[in-house]
Amino acid sequence: MSILEQIQKMETCRIFIVEDDPWYGEILKYHLCMNPDNEVHLFPNGKNCLSQLHQKPDVITVDYSLPDMNGKELIKRIRQINQDIKIIIISAQEDVATAVELLKSGISDYLVKNDHTKDLLWNTILKIRETRDLKNEIEHLRRELGHKYDFEEIIKGKSNAIKKTFSLMEKAARTNINVSITGETGTGKELVAKAIHYNSERSKKPFVAVNMAAVPRELVESEFFGYEKGAFTGADQRKTGKFEEANNGTIFLDEIGELDLSVQSKLLRVLQERELTRVGGREKIKLDVRVIVATHKNLNDEVQKGNFREDLYYRIIGLPIDLPPLRERDNDILLLAKFFLDDFCKDNRIKIRGFTAEAKEKLMQYNYPGNVRELKAIIDLAAVMCNGEEIEENDVGFSKTRSLDMLMNEEKTFRDYTLQIINYYLKKYNGNVLTVAKKLDIGKSTIYKMIQDNELVL
Repeated sequence: MSILEQIQKMETCRIFIVEDDPWYGEILKYHLCMNPDNEVHLFPNGKNCLSQLHQKPDVITVDYSLPDMNGKELIKRIRQINQDIKIIIISAQEDVATAVELLKSGISDYLVKNDHTKDLLWNTILKIRETRDLKNEIEHLRRELGHKYDFEEIIKGKSNAIKKTFSLMEKAARTNINVSITGETGTGKELVAKAIHYNSERSKKPFVAVNMAAVPRELVESEFFGYEKGAFTGADQRKTGKFEEANNGTIFLDEIGELDLSVQSKLLRVLQERELTRVGGREKIKLDVRVIVATHKNLNDEVQKGNFREDLYYRIIGLPIDLPPLRERDNDILLLAKFFLDDFCKDNRIKIRGFTAEAKEKLMQYNYPGNVRELKAIIDLAAVMCNGEEIEENDVGFSKTRSLDMLMNEEKTFRDYTLQIINYYLKKYNGNVLTVAKKLDIGKSTIYKMIQDNELVL
């Protein structure tokens, strides 16, 4: 991208030129106005400039030798009114000591008047604008993140179970207490951790997520705490660890129950002392990190089994948040299904109004062992299979593995399971008792007896 293309993407920049030489001032103004997004005003002295600071200029170029005050005095008075204005000194004298002193005080640049001044000024202002626009973009993204991670935006639902979760999340966001999130796979543990972080006082600091199950045992320590160059074979440069990356922010340790016992003691020491030492190093690095952990295991049970340190357990447990499985969230299933459907249709530019009554009934009867993550996959596929304006019952499909999980979670008697399986096969093979008996490896007389006793219906 050319310089011209870059500046065309930027917002308007208001520039004040304070120059007692009207001819030279007009040259600078003309040159800067070549970019139509620059709004340039020319002032012959410092007093006139100060009287117009209510216009909130982004940049002020100051001739160091003015008739009514020198550059230092004008800078001081500008900063008393508005410290955010960027200042560029333009001087007829190449005074190195003065230049160094002013640059140390925080001015953006010190330019000497010569044939290259206008081009140097152009480049300096371009850099100031790039920095300003980048900061504005970052602030915009932060505001977007704050909206994106509103509790009720990331976790759709109105059930009592999810309202309790919202209440706990709000309490967590108001403090720096450690948080432990439990719940089945697919319930959204990382999303909850992000929501807590981005609604807390640490929202403008890093959020670093680490999945314990994905880090090889022998690399956990260096991944957590980093290492120095030469710490081990292959360590050809210093590496910053995840805890150091998260300093002043939040670290999210997913599947904490998978952490090896040998590393648990080192993690405990870091959390207690609030400092770490990189592998192979001696420097102690102070830490201010909020810890949020998540697991699908019962950590208390893991402590009893000797798989998890009791002292570390009490250090990280903090505020426990147990995410309810989808099957316990009542009509949230349909609310989420509609949300996922609308989202999928928007991304793929298709029109589907909703679900038939039969499709809704089918969705409500399923057990969702994969929770919200599984529901989304089911709805995405149903939208693809749909041929009309509504998703029908036949469009909704469940995987065989998940269907078996659902079946086993119903906790029926062995006799009830037997009848259900035989009935399924009878429907599948159009009531052919001989075929069903062969497929299930049972006697055909057994099936006939169940039919005779009205336990099975052909």
